[in-house]
Amino acid sequence: MNDYLLEAREELKRLEHIIYVTLKYTRTIDVLINALHRLVEIYDLIIEAYLEKAKLEGLIEALPKSPALRATVLIDLYKEDILLKKYLNFYSFIKNILKSPRQKREEFRRHVTLVTDFEHYSTEINIDNLMNYERFTHRFFRYSWTKVVGPLSDD
Repeated sequence: MNDYLLEAREELKRLEHIIYVTLKYTRTIDVLINALHRLVEIYDLIIEAYLEKAKLEGLIEALPKSPALRATVLIDLYKEDILLKKYLNFYSFIKNILKSPRQKREEFRRHVTLVTDFEHYSTEINIDNLMNYERFTHRFFRYSWTKVVGPLSDD
């Protein structure tokens, strides 16, 4: 089994706790940002799992040092995998949100929202969006598990 994927599964559990428990009682921007950082950590671990497999198969000699370079190398290795590119584009989107200036709206309420302005558009992260991001990340995890390890068992 791949240790990176096992650690990613544990991070997914932590993310679920943030979304379904912590946000229920602490509706702040800091909790939303913490959840976004967990998403990035999950993606980093899954990318490392792919690259570790590629290293064992002799497709690459060493794992790149920076996370951005790892994602780039992974895209180059699996150019034909459109679904993987979609997942990695989402990863890039989340990283851009964390790097950009942000504002808060309705903190301490049900509709707590993190607003991030980019050059040509803005994006809003709220509890509902975060739940969708978590589901999307679960799909990426299951997809990656089948690609790296094999069929996913229910243990």
